[in-house]
Amino acid sequence: MREVRTRRLSVPLHTPFVTALRRTTTIETVLVEVVDSDGVSGWGEAPQVWQVTGDSLAGSQACLDGPIADAVVGRDADPRATASLVQRCVVGNRSAKMAADVALHDLAARRAGVPLAAHLASYAGVAGPAATQVRTDVTLSAGSADELARAAIARVADGFGTLKLKVGTDAATDLDRVRAVREVVGPHVALRLDANQGWDAFEAVRVITALEDAGADVEVVEQPVPARDVLGLAHVTAHVETPVMADESLFVLEDLVEIIRLDAADLVNVKLAKCGGLTPALELLRVAGLHGFGTFVGSMMESHVGLGAAASLVAAVGTTSLPDLDAAWWATASPYAGGPHYVGDRLVLSAAPGLGIDGLQPGGEPTEGERA
Repeated sequence: MREVRTRRLSVPLHTPFVTALRRTTTIETVLVEVVDSDGVSGWGEAPQVWQVTGDSLAGSQACLDGPIADAVVGRDADPRATASLVQRCVVGNRSAKMAADVALHDLAARRAGVPLAAHLASYAGVAGPAATQVRTDVTLSAGSADELARAAIARVADGFGTLKLKVGTDAATDLDRVRAVREVVGPHVALRLDANQGWDAFEAVRVITALEDAGADVEVVEQPVPARDVLGLAHVTAHVETPVMADESLFVLEDLVEIIRLDAADLVNVKLAKCGGLTPALELLRVAGLHGFGTFVGSMMESHVGLGAAASLVAAVGTTSLPDLDAAWWATASPYAGGPHYVGDRLVLSAAPGLGIDGLQPGGEPTEGERA
């Protein structure tokens, strides 16, 4: 590996993204480029989501420019040899680790002349060709019942068949919000709920049971309780019929072991920024599947680099549930030349080697903090 380059990016959204944890109108991320001795580049990104990972742009950029660059520059660029160095060289900083790990895999795929999904399938020992596109759900930002209903109608018109409702801001009115959406979209659109830790265990059971009694036909409820309340998560899972998914409760393998031990969820949501990249994500999906847990891949508010990597992971190894990979859809435009793009509810992967990204579009230059 010859060098590591970092840039900060701010990508505007066409619609504010609102959850029980935060509201944002931009994707804030650190773009990393790793360059090998032949001048071939691989791309990754480190998204900033203070309320979930705690990682900042400044911290991720300093980590990538410092200990991660020190660990990989001058070494073999193959992720089989280098990915473990990224994970060991610093404590925490998983968004930065994600960026470096994705970039290493992107570089390996480019060197092999294959799309990232095909590289990951080979890396994981999966037989058969990788998919070239991945369907996704789309999120409805938290809001009033009327706002959610209007957004639901618009998203179905955009071609999405699975809607994820952000709830958890007010347990007393969450039932009305979900019922309002179900009423306007009818029975053939799948509904998911994401409480983003907004309820306690007893509120969660009350709300979910009421939804079941109302016939709302909710496919899954994601992270109903605070992240560290794994016992509470297990309580909810044991007392409702609707499948429960662990998201913020799962970052790394130790978290998954605790979820398995307590039988605390039905499905687990693996995100690259939580676990540190594609390499640990592959292991989490493998272990969850071995223990009979449903598997799901999601994302933070990331640009097309992170979303392309996550979609390539799904295309390579598959999951038991439709993924949540709409984050870059919220962007007004892709800042990159090449890479994946959306067609209705599908994220279509580039057929070019790696992620198919060839740098920033004209006008997509970093907002601040460029370093090499």
